[in-house]
Amino acid sequence: MQSAERRHLLLAGALSLLGAGALTACASKPYVVPAPAIIPGEAWGSVPMPNTGSAQTITHITLHHQGETWNPARDPAEYLPKLQSWSRTTRRWADIPYHYVISPNGRIYAARSESIAGETNTEYDPRGHLLIMVLGNFEEVEPTPQALAAVAELMAWSAQRLKLGVDSIATHKDHSKQTVCPGKHLYRHVQSGWLKNAVAARMAGQPLPPT
Repeated sequence: MQSAERRHLLLAGALSLLGAGALTACASKPYVVPAPAIIPGEAWGSVPMPNTGSAQTITHITLHHQGETWNPARDPAEYLPKLQSWSRTTRRWADIPYHYVISPNGRIYAARSESIAGETNTEYDPRGHLLIMVLGNFEEVEPTPQALAAVAELMAWSAQRLKLGVDSIATHKDHSKQTVCPGKHLYRHVQSGWLKNAVAARMAGQPLPPT
């Protein structure tokens, strides 16, 4: 009996240690930011860009606005092919200058391939930048809560998979003296610290802070 009881106690102790180890492993496992829903280029009629044979290493995440009045009733899937055509034929760019486009209702559209550096009309060098553009002119209007949430979710997911910190996040005007982009009403959420706090919260598995 003593031998059986001793074996029982040893087994119980081993199981207890295994359980503690499993709990420790679970507690130390980093949170993985879920990928947001992204509408791929083929869904809005994108014409694939040619392979340039080179790929950029992303070190910055940079926020832009469209800079034009946006009619919320307009379908981005109708607008994006026109933007792509203008970018290629008028500007002679390889593609839409931004990697992602976000609509006022918070839908995220894939645009230029992340592996290819974006474009700009100003003096800063966008090589190494992941460019995110929100539809609208935020010198004139406020960004919607849905758009702000989409920006934060996209940036959190991107920063984690690209192994970047929140210090990599900035806006067009932070890199250029020639623009007010992304507009004062959107920039306010960056200047106040809300955007970086929101991205940090999502990367830690916490909900977005209120705007």
